Amino acid sequence: IIGGGHAGSEAASASARTGAKTALVTQRIDTIGELSCNPSIGGIGKGHLVREIDALDGVMGECADLAGIHFRMLNRRKGPAVRGPRAQADRDLYKSAMQNILKCTPNLHLIEGGVEDLLLEESCPMGVADMTPLAPFATNDKSSMSDAEQQALSSSISKKARVSGVKLANGREIRSRAVVVTTGTFLRGVLMIGHDRYVGGRHLRDSEEVEPPSVGLAKTLERFGFPLNRLKTGTPARLDARTIDFDVLVEQPSETPPVPFSHIRQGTMQNVPNIDKLIKCYQTETNEETHKIVMEYAHLLPQYDALDGKGNGPRYCPSIFKKVERFPDRQKHNSFLEPEGINSNIIYPNGMSGPYPEEIQLKIMRSMKGLSNVDILSPGYDVEYDFVNPQCLTHTLETKSIHGLYLAGQICGTTGYEEAAAQGIVAGANAGRSAGAASKGDKAPSPLVFGRDEAYIGVLIDDLVTRGTSEPYRMFTSRAEYRISLRADNADIRLTRQGANHGLVIDPNRLDILETRERMIGESIHRLQNFKLLKSEWGQRGTGEQMAGNNPKQFQKKSAEEILQMPHVTLDAVEGIIAKEGEHLLELEQQKVDDEEELNVADDYDGPPIETKAHRINKIMTLLEPSPLSIYDTVEASIKYKSYAARQERDMDSWRKAQGQKIPPDLVYEHSVFPTFSSEELEKLRAIQPKTFAEAAQISGVTPQSLVYLH
Repeated sequence: IIGGGHAGSEAASASARTGAKTALVTQRIDTIGELSCNPSIGGIGKGHLVREIDALDGVMGECADLAGIHFRMLNRRKGPAVRGPRAQADRDLYKSAMQNILKCTPNLHLIEGGVEDLLLEESCPMGVADMTPLAPFATNDKSSMSDAEQQALSSSISKKARVSGVKLANGREIRSRAVVVTTGTFLRGVLMIGHDRYVGGRHLRDSEEVEPPSVGLAKTLERFGFPLNRLKTGTPARLDARTIDFDVLVEQPSETPPVPFSHIRQGTMQNVPNIDKLIKCYQTETNEETHKIVMEYAHLLPQYDALDGKGNGPRYCPSIFKKVERFPDRQKHNSFLEPEGINSNIIYPNGMSGPYPEEIQLKIMRSMKGLSNVDILSPGYDVEYDFVNPQCLTHTLETKSIHGLYLAGQICGTTGYEEAAAQGIVAGANAGRSAGAASKGDKAPSPLVFGRDEAYIGVLIDDLVTRGTSEPYRMFTSRAEYRISLRADNADIRLTRQGANHGLVIDPNRLDILETRERMIGESIHRLQNFKLLKSEWGQRGTGEQMAGNNPKQFQKKSAEEILQMPHVTLDAVEGIIAKEGEHLLELEQQKVDDEEELNVADDYDGPPIETKAHRINKIMTLLEPSPLSIYDTVEASIKYKSYAARQERDMDSWRKAQGQKIPPDLVYEHSVFPTFSSEELEKLRAIQPKTFAEAAQISGVTPQSLVYLH
């Protein structure tokens, strides 16, 4: 595994868990698990990925819990499908947690050194079945695969080479049957502040020292015809907390109790370790003066290699210059000031990246509320780096031209820790399983591949390898056509057994907790299905029309499940009514005389079983027990989304049948016509003008939900 970032850490852990003897090679072991930019994990769409990684026994969620110092569930006021868990992390604790986990992982060896090149056996034609675990998808939804992809999974192809290891900068060679490249921003990386350019993958934290780029690997990939291009990303200046006036800023406290990323921690009702040390973040904002400075000094920004010097950066995490340029009429942009640790004076100003010269960065910061006297501890900078068009990969993340070579992370055109880790766990698992089987002389195992209907990881990888990307790819819930089913709360139910079947989930506690959770969920849903009241009674005990509705059939009985499916009705409210009814029934039952006559029934009685008072009380007691927090969200969402999930499947079935349908050539792609479409979607549809829905489906950034709407 080349690289100790988020993709590399997950890939190394995953490969080792499959039983393969694995080496993680990184320039510096002490930077493994570094949060190079924002000290946070999760968010909308991203939090789903972290929960899925954890469901597969991955390490990111556990590290986020161990290092978390500020937790929030984003989109809490919206439906469960789009809620995203997010944690602010102590950078030192996160890095320490990741390194400790990897150092204690069986089969995993950490090697310090720079990888200069790949070792290859060239001109190595062979059939897919003989060399790599490519088999049909383990999913009911094969619609995400083109005919060519499906054929590639079962037919023979000829590859240009087979990987046989890596060569380090010191000349040492390490032989292996598979290699996973996770170079992040290091592939021919160039760092920039103002007009200053210097080679490197990133700065060491709080230092002017630079980690060198990876040039030899880039040249090898180029030699084998991999389509390379340039992307950029940036990190903002770090601020001195001691020079900020927090009294004039808006506090952003952590939620308590925090919702952990770890399914094991959630299932056993454990708190996160830093529950007593949670910190506050703060909100500030730009203003007209800030925007004036941003535009006045725009000529001092770097000249990039891509897009005629403009650079190709993340659309959904833009620099402050891009925000002001793109939205000239907006008077302010929010920025969240996020402490980098429990005992740290370093503040990360979220949303304020901009690689101006340091003195201009200081001018920009000091124009904002609460920051008039702020000092910069280290300036922000940009990094431009090579990435590979991910269409040259299969769904296992193995390259199509070099057997045994896998790519994961920012090298595939994504942005973000979570997207990188999600690719890493898939690439590492498949590389480990393939190499392990080959070393034992066993036949190639089935691949670990997730369908779009199974996981956000499946959506991410399918988007990349089938559509490619022309800009840094970020995960959103809107990219998933099955998002009603792919919730953060049910990631373990969807994925843990599949991970276990592929040798990736090896913690027996995880499967035990899953079985317990599934049993408890089933019992809660069964109770809701079987508890019934008249509609008028629901209205009297609840919130009037919200539960009873305005239907004249008030004397019709409705189950608690049916009531919960109504808008604005919560599981908490429904279970509260059930509990009160249970208390009433319990009171009546306890007033009854003991069933002495039931004890004196003749021995030859052959009628139906007689229900004792104790048995009746036990049944009533089940009504008094609300769904515990470990299953609450899953129970509520399973019931509320029951009918929507069925409609979702019908919509997608209709869409699949319409792939060949033509799109009118005179269609106007404007917000007034398509108000639900994003600016990115409208921009790309206007530029490409697809002739059919099949062509529209291949446009990166156009979501399946928008295609259904267009249809």
